[in-house]
Amino acid sequence: MLPPGAKNYLTPGGARRLRTELVRLEHEARPPLAAAQDGPDAKRELQRLDQRIRYLRLSLVSAEVVPPSPPPHDQVRFGATVTVRDPQGAVSRYRIVGVNEIDLERGWVSWLTPIARALHQARLGDRVKFRTPAGQQELKITGIAYELDDD
Repeated sequence: MLPPGAKNYLTPGGARRLRTELVRLEHEARPPLAAAQDGPDAKRELQRLDQRIRYLRLSLVSAEVVPPSPPPHDQVRFGATVTVRDPQGAVSRYRIVGVNEIDLERGWVSWLTPIARALHQARLGDRVKFRTPAGQQELKITGIAYELDDD
């Protein structure tokens, strides 16, 4: 959920995925449910589906699609995939995306998260610090990339 006053940034791929989901829900998933709303389960499912459709419509109306950053890719901006190394040598990758695009399994984090805020505007080779529930953490940026086709 987007905090009040925050911009609803999306990558081009994120906007495309939301539009695709909206069309699928409206044209494929909803019609059979609307026709078969006899029982309470069908009515609940239709309400859940209609709520998701409303959410997607509002998200797309308020979205600001941010194109990939032009080269050189030596600074972290929205849409970047950032490779970092912690002091123990563990390597992680994070992609900075919009609130509606978060996918933790893929390492896609919202631009509003502490790690994304710490990485934003940093450059290749920089060390960034940010606070986690476990305390202060430091990461070194070892790679920055921008994906043109992010599906």
